[in-house]
Amino acid sequence: MRIYTRSGDKGQTSLIYGQRVPKNDIRVEAYGTCDEANSTIGLALSHLRKEDWSEKEFFMEVMQKVQTVLFHVGAELATPQGKEVAWKVKNEHIEQLEKQIDLWDKELDPLKNFILPSGHQASASLHLARTVVRRAERMAVALEEDLSNPLVVSYLNRLSDFLFVAARYVNKKLGGTETQLAPDV
Repeated sequence: MRIYTRSGDKGQTSLIYGQRVPKNDIRVEAYGTCDEANSTIGLALSHLRKEDWSEKEFFMEVMQKVQTVLFHVGAELATPQGKEVAWKVKNEHIEQLEKQIDLWDKELDPLKNFILPSGHQASASLHLARTVVRRAERMAVALEEDLSNPLVVSYLNRLSDFLFVAARYVNKKLGGTETQLAPDV
Protein backbone atom coordinates (compact mmCIF):
# COMPACT_ATOMS: atom_id res chain seq x y z
CA MET A 1 0.00 0.00 0.00
CA ARG A 2 1.42 3.37 -1.00
CA ILE A 3 1.55 6.08 1.63
CA TYR A 4 0.97 8.91 -0.80
CA THR A 5 -1.54 8.86 -3.64
CA ARG A 6 -1.64 12.55 -4.66
CA SER A 7 -5.43 12.20 -4.85
CA GLY A 8 -5.89 14.74 -2.05
CA ASP A 9 -3.64 17.43 -3.48
CA LYS A 10 -6.61 19.57 -4.51
CA GLY A 11 -8.38 19.52 -1.14
CA GLN A 12 -10.58 16.46 -1.66
CA THR A 13 -10.50 13.08 0.06
CA SER A 14 -12.43 9.84 -0.20
CA LEU A 15 -14.84 8.48 2.34
CA ILE A 16 -15.28 4.75 2.72
CA TYR A 17 -16.92 3.47 -0.50
CA GLY A 18 -15.07 6.13 -2.49
CA GLN A 19 -17.34 9.18 -2.30
CA ARG A 20 -15.17 12.33 -2.71
CA VAL A 21 -15.71 15.22 -0.28
CA PRO A 22 -13.78 18.39 0.63
CA LYS A 23 -11.19 17.84 3.35
CA ASN A 24 -13.00 20.36 5.54
CA ASP A 25 -16.28 18.39 5.39
CA ILE A 26 -17.73 17.87 8.89
CA ARG A 27 -17.52 14.11 8.40
CA VAL A 28 -13.78 14.35 7.67
CA GLU A 29 -13.36 16.65 10.66
CA ALA A 30 -15.19 14.13 12.86
CA TYR A 31 -13.17 11.06 11.90
CA GLY A 32 -9.97 13.10 11.85
CA THR A 33 -10.70 14.19 15.40
CA CYS A 34 -11.14 10.54 16.43
CA ASP A 35 -7.73 9.86 14.90
CA GLU A 36 -6.30 12.78 16.89
CA ALA A 37 -7.83 11.40 20.10
CA ASN A 38 -6.43 7.96 19.32
CA SER A 39 -2.96 9.42 18.83
CA THR A 40 -3.24 11.28 22.13
CA ILE A 41 -4.15 8.05 23.91
CA GLY A 42 -1.08 6.51 22.26
CA LEU A 43 1.00 9.39 23.65
CA ALA A 44 -0.34 8.68 27.13
CA LEU A 45 0.54 5.01 26.80
CA SER A 46 4.06 5.89 25.66
CA HIS A 47 4.53 7.78 28.95
CA LEU A 48 3.59 4.59 30.81
CA ARG A 49 6.08 2.27 29.09
CA LYS A 50 8.81 2.95 31.65
CA GLU A 51 6.47 2.91 34.66
CA ASP A 52 5.85 -0.11 36.83
CA TRP A 53 2.74 -0.95 38.83
CA SER A 54 0.92 -4.21 39.30
CA GLU A 55 -2.11 -3.38 37.08
CA LYS A 56 -0.09 -1.74 34.29
CA GLU A 57 -0.36 -4.56 31.73
CA PHE A 58 -4.12 -4.83 32.25
CA PHE A 59 -4.46 -1.04 31.96
CA MET A 60 -2.48 -1.04 28.71
CA GLU A 61 -4.64 -3.86 27.28
CA VAL A 62 -7.84 -2.00 28.17
CA MET A 63 -6.54 1.18 26.56
CA GLN A 64 -5.47 -0.62 23.38
CA LYS A 65 -8.95 -2.15 23.07
CA VAL A 66 -10.37 1.36 23.47
CA GLN A 67 -8.04 2.58 20.72
CA THR A 68 -9.30 -0.18 18.43
CA VAL A 69 -12.96 0.69 19.05
CA LEU A 70 -12.15 4.37 18.56
CA PHE A 71 -10.61 3.47 15.20
CA HIS A 72 -13.90 1.72 14.37
CA VAL A 73 -15.82 4.85 15.40
CA GLY A 74 -13.70 6.78 12.92
CA ALA A 75 -14.58 4.24 10.23
CA GLU A 76 -18.27 4.67 10.96
CA LEU A 77 -17.90 8.44 10.77
CA ALA A 78 -16.07 8.04 7.43
CA THR A 79 -18.97 6.06 5.98
CA PRO A 80 -21.48 7.99 3.88
CA GLN A 81 -25.17 7.99 4.70
CA GLY A 82 -26.96 4.85 3.56
CA LYS A 83 -23.81 2.71 3.71
CA GLU A 84 -22.43 0.54 6.51
CA VAL A 85 -19.07 -0.88 7.54
CA ALA A 86 -18.37 -4.26 9.09
CA TRP A 87 -16.98 -2.62 12.24
CA LYS A 88 -19.85 -1.38 14.36
CA VAL A 89 -19.92 0.21 17.75
CA LYS A 90 -22.20 -1.95 19.90
CA ASN A 91 -23.89 -1.56 23.26
CA GLU A 92 -21.34 -3.98 24.70
CA HIS A 93 -18.53 -1.51 23.91
CA ILE A 94 -20.31 1.18 25.92
CA GLU A 95 -21.02 -1.29 28.73
CA GLN A 96 -17.33 -2.26 28.85
CA LEU A 97 -16.40 1.39 29.33
CA GLU A 98 -18.99 1.79 32.09
CA LYS A 99 -17.80 -1.35 33.87
CA GLN A 100 -14.20 -0.16 33.81
CA ILE A 101 -15.17 3.35 34.93
CA ASP A 102 -16.97 1.85 37.94
CA LEU A 103 -14.03 -0.42 38.85
CA TRP A 104 -11.41 2.32 38.67
CA ASP A 105 -13.63 4.92 40.31
CA LYS A 106 -13.99 2.69 43.41
CA GLU A 107 -10.25 3.10 43.98
CA LEU A 108 -10.30 6.90 43.72
CA ASP A 109 -10.99 9.52 46.32
CA PRO A 110 -14.37 11.13 45.75
CA LEU A 111 -14.18 14.49 44.00
CA LYS A 112 -15.14 17.46 46.13
CA ASN A 113 -13.99 20.12 43.66
CA PHE A 114 -13.20 20.39 40.00
CA ILE A 115 -9.68 19.35 39.13
CA LEU A 116 -7.32 20.74 36.52
CA PRO A 117 -5.62 18.43 34.04
CA SER A 118 -2.34 17.77 35.82
CA GLY A 119 -0.10 15.22 37.49
CA HIS A 120 1.77 12.46 35.73
CA GLN A 121 2.50 13.02 32.02
CA ALA A 122 0.31 10.05 31.10
CA SER A 123 -2.54 11.45 33.16
CA ALA A 124 -2.26 14.88 31.56
CA SER A 125 -2.20 13.19 28.12
CA LEU A 126 -5.36 11.24 28.97
CA HIS A 127 -7.04 14.50 29.98
CA LEU A 128 -6.00 15.93 26.61
CA ALA A 129 -7.44 12.86 24.86
CA ARG A 130 -10.67 13.41 26.80
CA THR A 131 -11.03 16.93 25.46
CA VAL A 132 -10.31 15.78 21.91
CA VAL A 133 -12.99 13.07 22.28
CA ARG A 134 -15.45 15.74 23.43
CA ARG A 135 -14.74 17.66 20.23
CA ALA A 136 -15.27 14.48 18.17
CA GLU A 137 -18.56 13.97 20.02
CA ARG A 138 -19.73 17.49 19.15
CA MET A 139 -18.93 16.85 15.50
CA ALA A 140 -20.68 13.48 15.57
CA VAL A 141 -23.76 15.18 17.01
CA ALA A 142 -23.70 17.55 14.03
CA LEU A 143 -23.77 14.45 11.80
CA GLU A 144 -26.27 12.52 13.89
CA GLU A 145 -29.04 12.51 11.27
CA ASP A 146 -26.56 11.09 8.75
CA LEU A 147 -25.13 8.38 11.00
CA SER A 148 -26.24 4.83 10.41
CA ASN A 149 -25.34 3.95 14.01
CA PRO A 150 -26.55 6.30 16.77
CA LEU A 151 -24.33 4.45 19.27
CA VAL A 152 -21.35 6.37 17.88
CA VAL A 153 -22.42 9.48 19.80
CA SER A 154 -23.12 7.47 22.97
CA TYR A 155 -19.73 5.76 22.75
CA LEU A 156 -17.88 9.06 22.39
CA ASN A 157 -19.82 10.52 25.31
CA ARG A 158 -18.94 7.58 27.55
CA LEU A 159 -15.35 7.49 26.30
CA SER A 160 -14.72 11.01 27.55
CA ASP A 161 -15.97 9.96 31.00
CA PHE A 162 -13.77 6.86 30.80
CA LEU A 163 -10.68 8.93 29.94
CA PHE A 164 -11.35 11.31 32.83
CA VAL A 165 -11.44 8.40 35.29
CA ALA A 166 -8.45 6.74 33.60
CA ALA A 167 -6.44 9.94 34.03
CA ARG A 168 -7.31 10.08 37.73
CA TYR A 169 -6.54 6.36 38.10
CA VAL A 170 -3.08 6.79 36.56
CA ASN A 171 -2.35 9.70 38.89
CA LYS A 172 -3.38 7.59 41.88
CA LYS A 173 -1.28 4.59 40.82
CA LEU A 174 1.82 6.61 39.94
CA GLY A 175 1.72 9.27 42.63
CA GLY A 176 0.70 12.13 40.37
CA THR A 177 -0.86 15.13 42.04
CA GLU A 178 -4.34 16.27 41.12
CA THR A 179 -4.55 20.03 41.15
CA GLN A 180 -7.85 21.28 42.48
CA LEU A 181 -9.46 24.28 40.87
CA ALA A 182 -8.85 27.35 43.03
CA PRO A 183 -12.11 28.96 44.20
CA ASP A 184 -10.97 32.28 42.75
CA VAL A 185 -7.85 33.66 41.23
